[in-house]
Amino acid sequence: MSSKVIPWYKRQKYGSQVKSDLAYQHSTKRVISQQTQRKSTCKSATQVQAQATEAMAEPAYTIPVFRQRTTEVTEETEEYQRVSTKVEKGLAAIQEELQRMKIATKAQVDSLAMEKEVKEMMYKKVDLDEIPRLPDFMVALRPHTVWEKTPVKLFCTVLGNPRPIVKWYKGGVPVDPLSAPGKYKIENKYGVHSLIISRCVVSDTAEYSAVASNAYGTATSTAAVTVRRAAGAGWSSQIGLVPHLTDIHPTKLEVTLVDCFPVTFGVEGESASLLCSMVVVPDLPNLPPVVQWYRDDKPLKPSHLAEMSVGGGVARLVLPHLAKDDEGLYTVRIYSKDGTAEHCAYLFVSDATAPVAGAPGAPMSVKAYDINSDYVLVAWKPPNTVNEAAITGYFVDRCEVGSDTWVQCNDAPVKVCKYPVHGLKVGHCYHFRVRAVNSAGISRPSRKSEKVTALDPAENERLQVIKREGKYDIVIRNDDLEGYVTIPGEPTDVHASEIFKSYVVLSWKPPSPRGRSPLWYVIEKCLAGTAVWQRINTAVKLRSPRYPVFDLQDGQKYQFRVYSVNTYGSSEASAPSEPVQKVDLDGVPSAPGQVVATRNTKSSVFVQWDAPKHTQGLMGYYIDGRIVGTKEWFPCNHKPFKHNRFVVHGLTPGESYVFRVQAVNVFGLSDESQESSPIEVESALATPSTPYGICMLSCDGSSMTVAWKSPKRCGGSKINAYYVDKRDADTLIWKEVNLSAILDRVCTVDNLTEGTFYEFKVQAANVAGVGVPSAPSLPMKCEAWNMEQPGPAYDLTFSEVRSHSLVLVWKAPVYTGASAVSGYFVDMAKKGSSEFVTLNQDAITQRYLQVTDLEEGESYVFRVRAVNAHGIGKPSMVTEAVCARPPPGTKEIVAGVDEETGDIFLSLEASDISTTSEFVWSKNYKAIGECPRIAITTKGRNSKLSFINPDKDDLGRYSVVVTDTDGVSASHTLTEDALNTMLELSHAIRNPIVPLKHGLNYEVLEKGHVRFWAQAVKISPSVSYRFVVNDKEVTSGEGHKMSHDVATGVIQMIVDNFTRASEGTYTVQIHDGKAKAQSSLVLVGDVFLAALKEAEFQRREYVRKQGAHFSEYLSFTVTEDCTVMLACKLANMKKETTFHWYKEDEEIVPETPPNVMSGACALPIPLFSRKDQGVYKAVIGDERGKDTSTFDISGQVFDDIINAIAKIAGESASDLVIQCTPEGIRLQCYMNYYTEEMKTVWKHKESKIASSEKMRIGGTAEMAWMQICDPSDKEKGLYTIEIYDGVKTHSRTFDLSGQAYTDAYEEYLRLKAAAFAEKNRGRVMGGLPDVVTIMEQKSLSLTCTVWGEPTPEVTWFKNEQEVASNEHTKITFDGGKFASLVINQVTPEDSGKYSINVRNKYGGEFVEITVSVYRHGEQIPEAKLGQPKMATPSVTTGLPKSPAPSSKTPTPSKSQTPALSMKSPTPASTAKSPTPAPKSPTPAPKSPTPAPKSPTPAPKSPTPALKSPTPAPQSPTPTPKSPGFKSPTPLAKSPTPSPKSPTPTPAPKSPTPSPARSIKSPTPPRFMKSPTPPRK
Repeated sequence: MSSKVIPWYKRQKYGSQVKSDLAYQHSTKRVISQQTQRKSTCKSATQVQAQATEAMAEPAYTIPVFRQRTTEVTEETEEYQRVSTKVEKGLAAIQEELQRMKIATKAQVDSLAMEKEVKEMMYKKVDLDEIPRLPDFMVALRPHTVWEKTPVKLFCTVLGNPRPIVKWYKGGVPVDPLSAPGKYKIENKYGVHSLIISRCVVSDTAEYSAVASNAYGTATSTAAVTVRRAAGAGWSSQIGLVPHLTDIHPTKLEVTLVDCFPVTFGVEGESASLLCSMVVVPDLPNLPPVVQWYRDDKPLKPSHLAEMSVGGGVARLVLPHLAKDDEGLYTVRIYSKDGTAEHCAYLFVSDATAPVAGAPGAPMSVKAYDINSDYVLVAWKPPNTVNEAAITGYFVDRCEVGSDTWVQCNDAPVKVCKYPVHGLKVGHCYHFRVRAVNSAGISRPSRKSEKVTALDPAENERLQVIKREGKYDIVIRNDDLEGYVTIPGEPTDVHASEIFKSYVVLSWKPPSPRGRSPLWYVIEKCLAGTAVWQRINTAVKLRSPRYPVFDLQDGQKYQFRVYSVNTYGSSEASAPSEPVQKVDLDGVPSAPGQVVATRNTKSSVFVQWDAPKHTQGLMGYYIDGRIVGTKEWFPCNHKPFKHNRFVVHGLTPGESYVFRVQAVNVFGLSDESQESSPIEVESALATPSTPYGICMLSCDGSSMTVAWKSPKRCGGSKINAYYVDKRDADTLIWKEVNLSAILDRVCTVDNLTEGTFYEFKVQAANVAGVGVPSAPSLPMKCEAWNMEQPGPAYDLTFSEVRSHSLVLVWKAPVYTGASAVSGYFVDMAKKGSSEFVTLNQDAITQRYLQVTDLEEGESYVFRVRAVNAHGIGKPSMVTEAVCARPPPGTKEIVAGVDEETGDIFLSLEASDISTTSEFVWSKNYKAIGECPRIAITTKGRNSKLSFINPDKDDLGRYSVVVTDTDGVSASHTLTEDALNTMLELSHAIRNPIVPLKHGLNYEVLEKGHVRFWAQAVKISPSVSYRFVVNDKEVTSGEGHKMSHDVATGVIQMIVDNFTRASEGTYTVQIHDGKAKAQSSLVLVGDVFLAALKEAEFQRREYVRKQGAHFSEYLSFTVTEDCTVMLACKLANMKKETTFHWYKEDEEIVPETPPNVMSGACALPIPLFSRKDQGVYKAVIGDERGKDTSTFDISGQVFDDIINAIAKIAGESASDLVIQCTPEGIRLQCYMNYYTEEMKTVWKHKESKIASSEKMRIGGTAEMAWMQICDPSDKEKGLYTIEIYDGVKTHSRTFDLSGQAYTDAYEEYLRLKAAAFAEKNRGRVMGGLPDVVTIMEQKSLSLTCTVWGEPTPEVTWFKNEQEVASNEHTKITFDGGKFASLVINQVTPEDSGKYSINVRNKYGGEFVEITVSVYRHGEQIPEAKLGQPKMATPSVTTGLPKSPAPSSKTPTPSKSQTPALSMKSPTPASTAKSPTPAPKSPTPAPKSPTPAPKSPTPAPKSPTPALKSPTPAPQSPTPTPKSPGFKSPTPLAKSPTPSPKSPTPTPAPKSPTPSPARSIKSPTPPRFMKSPTPPRK
């Protein structure tokens, strides 16, 4: 420590300084003395301060910094050294030691070495002073005024020999640190005795004494400590939410809070993060400070709903899923060496958007009480309803832990905020939630409750623990002491624990003894006084001594009794309960009393109220607010607040509000209180904060000029004075510089000693009083400035701070040097950096600079250097750091023209403002004073600068700064082009015309009237106008009607009779106040003729519509079944009105007569095709006249209809299917309707197919088909049908290859062979009757023509026995064509059933004839038809069942010509015949698969198809199926020859022969795929 020490005040480059408690002592005394000396300024301030009732302009719920104090060990040592050295060595030694200790502190000399040196000096001093002496206070206690929740340190220095012992007293009572752990801390270091009171409260206000004593006497020093409560910051302690200090965590870390979380607003379901940054010394990463978080004075624990962390200098609380349960006052408490550092702020959580508009908010604070084995009582707090309908009840839901399924517990909403849930499972865990209900709907569910386990709480009470020898615990159940108990005792103390109008909860004590068997209860009730008991829990086995009863009648009193039941039996009944009636005992509380709102901060108001007279289980209060002049209320809190005072945050500065309060209990919300008086949101009055940035501007050797910056907070009142104090840097005593107020922030201090270092401090004053003094400035040497360069610029301020730019403004130096200042250089550096960058290469002459290209969110510092002819002068003081981020809600200056006066103006709406704010306008950053060319008006948040007769001299950059705000400012550059544009608009406003939206136009109205109209942008009710036609004014009267509409600005004239004489020029002239307008319309030539034609048409239309007429003319639509509908709509109908349809002037009579009274008629055109083209006409008429509508279906209209049909057909088209025929393979596509006019294209491998002998294309009404004749391998491939509807192409494809082609080809060959066989088989061509009746002795000749290729064989049978040719019965077969059976001289024995069998190798036919022979004279017998049979063909396949059943013939046919057999391509197709075919003798068996639908619809016929006479044999091996190839009929077996001789049946006699008729059904084809797919 022997090295040379440079005086610390000469090292001006050091920006830091040492502040001592001794200095603060004098500073505080100075403040107290000024309250009496500066009467002119502070007399009124004292009165206002008393009226302000502890109101200070500090942010709510934050700890205000009243004084800056340094409690470092080095500073305490410094104070002791100063005083002790002063006593012994004098003023010179004090100055030398002060300089040595300051420079040692600033160089941060190791503290241990410093302590060692100080102790050596102390011991040396003591050795020199061995004379016994009384205790003497060299530095006495000084009074303190501090803010609540801040620490205060009382210290004193005592000399005496021997060393005195110091004891501390508060109000005469000794201070005991052990009585309040963490509250008091007593220290003694280097002779400096101190008492530290951590976290002061108002009750700490008292007189504190330090009593020093030794063997030679005592000495006492006293000082008063006053603890003040800041506005807003103290409300948290006033409302009782400050958490009590419960635990002490000793630590050696020193913690200082830097940036803490503000009042926070959140929404349900979102997240919130509360951060508190701090400085920890020493900062040990593995040993962070102990941090505790509280909500409403209750400690929080880490959980999934509250995530806590500390490290990296930040304490963080994250609430990941907000609910209204999270609302409250949050406090962070950090334990430090000197006690605790704390901060608190409120978190508001508003309701999320309701699932249904108007539904209430979610309930909150759901908790479970009175938990039993199958019962629990759930309670919650009701939500606030401000603008929603009143709550009518609540639903309670439960969910087992581990499940996501919620079960509603109550069927009807419960009206109180409690509900007993029973029927729980023993040992199961549950969560509960609640939903509110009102007339609009159901709210969102509340946050689920904590986990609840359904267990019997009395179970633990039935256990006894006995300690044996102090080591062992013996657990004994009461069951073991009761002995062997079978039937339990009866319950006791039956009573109603919860009584509400919705339900009653019964409670009782379990029986004793109860036995070991499981126990349950039975409850009975009766009307009070009747003794007629009825069991009420018949379906519930109740195991808890609780039970809710819901079904009690209103107005009736009931008694209850309970039985204990186990497996051995039931106990006696308990004693009956007292009479219980279901009624709400209390109801909602009464309304709170008077509500008083007072100022707090610029965005908050303190509201307090009187408690209601009847509290009735009060849960808390809801506070609502409303802006004065509006009707919409808003909630100020969303969770019931317990105390009767509250700080409402988030208000708009400058707005006026009123408030009301509602009390809350289990029954709901009380009536609203009376509204408070309106209050404007402003900061509470307080003294200003400290000025800062004291710097020296000039010095002449005997005087110094100093300047400073305004306080950051003015205290809610304009600053009206500054007071400057000075002191020699070598002394401790401050002296006043001015007794009268200084208004400017520059002061020249005279009568100084040259060469001496001085320190200065400044206090600001307003109507609330003199504020806290600033920190002492750096020592400034009083030495005359003789340099030729200029002094420093000063008062550097920022404005127009944006994301990437700002404007820096400063004042010229006071000391200019040897020549005038010619310019300035501006330097910039990032915060924390000492590397400055000069922003301008050349010196600028103006005293402002717009700095651009900043990084958003980065902080910067600036300095300015002035320049004159001799060089660059001293740099200014470095500014405080500024962040490149605009203030919230920043708005820019708006340039415009006043619509009323035409004045050109610039205006700004401030986003933030206080009561003391002023709008300071500048031009080129020079304040605008009284100027005849400019007028400035300010109203509320808006300020307007208006130009009077502006010209080019007014061009420039205009800026405005709003004082006493957080940097609200803006600028606007007025350019020549912008000024000229606004001058033109101003001239138009001052010399007005009526602006027209639309000039004069015309419009033809109904009846042929013509409306002439013009529309102005805006007209007044006093507008006047006139119309001029061909230079003649037209007046409103017969034939002309004039009117106007102020709302729309329309002026019109209606001409009733518009004729050829109306041709000409039309003009309208408008006068509205000073404004005029004129518009003309030339209506001549073709324009006039078009208007006249339209007027005449409208006139005819009006006449037409007087009778029955078409309101909508004919048009077409296409239905889903592709029926074209011609439709029209009718109007003005009568019953006598007639309606007729015509096509090409030929009347059409529809099946359903048109109903004209329905207002619509339609003509259906089914199966639309080209033949339906033509002109259609609808005619309607009655005695009033007739009307006609025509519709020409041709050309484009026809194409449009076909396209519409094609669209429906294409959408309904089925997939392509295969059907094989004897001619080839056919692809078919079914659809709702098909006509050849549709644009249908078939493609094979993307090549279009044209209809030919090889490829035939056709269709029916329900399908389109394409047939491949005689297919070969060339026809394999992908086939596509495309239906084009004019917009879209509908395609269906089928891949005819692979197995599909193979199966189809085989089926085609089979069908071709079957067709050939059918064509060439043996058959009877005709000639045989069905029945023959003949007299005996006559000759009977049965002759027929047969055919077959090759020639068939012919066999005759009688009664199924073959007939041989003889003389009586002669059989002939001539030429292979004619077969005959002749019976000569028939006898009755010849009667019977004759048949002929014609067959060849392809098959045959079997025909029966019934022959009846009667004797002469007998009555001719009734003819009885035989049953013809069909011979089995030799080559055939299995036949499916015919789709149409055969029918019996009711009447024999009289035709003598045998019927021919007919082919049919499909089983369903049969020939038409007027005579039904007879039923075959042997019905064919049903095919295993029904026959598919014929691809060609069969025409209707009165003759059903015949069944096959003989079933075809089946093949043992069916044909395998291929993909896409579906055969509904199994393939046939190998051909089996039919029996040669069928057994004939005898036929009855018949007098009248009837021709026989036999039809052979051809072999049906097989289908590759179902021919009738489902319709789309």
